[in-house]
Amino acid sequence: MSAAPDKVKVRLATTSLAGCFGCHMSFLDIDERLFELVEVAEFDRSPLTDIKHCGPCDIALVEGGVCNADNVHVVRELRANAKILVAVGACAINGGLPALRNRFDIQDILTRVYRDPVTDHPCVPNSPELPLPLDKVYPLNEIVRVDYSLPGCPPSGDAIWKFLTDLILGRMPRLERSLLHYD
Repeated sequence: MSAAPDKVKVRLATTSLAGCFGCHMSFLDIDERLFELVEVAEFDRSPLTDIKHCGPCDIALVEGGVCNADNVHVVRELRANAKILVAVGACAINGGLPALRNRFDIQDILTRVYRDPVTDHPCVPNSPELPLPLDKVYPLNEIVRVDYSLPGCPPSGDAIWKFLTDLILGRMPRLERSLLHYD
């Protein structure tokens, strides 16, 4: 994949919400193909750039479910700025492991987890620095419109590469069964 000298690069943004960061680790598993990618793409918001806000971009890759007010803000900002938004991995697509907490009341979880070890009384943190937790973990499509889903837990580097290559080249992303896995 190589860009013509006068061709504008595709702008990519990525973020990780409620999840394990495994999808970003798989993204890095495209290894030396990252050099091919930077020939045709530049990164906006991403842990790779440490840019915290998203500007206009062509493709946004989002891993993780939505579990707090900050996640809602981030995914809405990405949706507003991205031509194409991709839910990457099981957590973004259906809530994944973080959604296991959905069976319980959030207030009950907080009071059980945050207990003073001496008095055994709840001492739930209450700081404006902490994002407000939502009542449950939501998949991305329940918060914003999602254009594509890239399944896996996590998707492999090869699956991410094939998916991104298809999008960048203007093709409908198609993954062979051999590229899909759920470890």
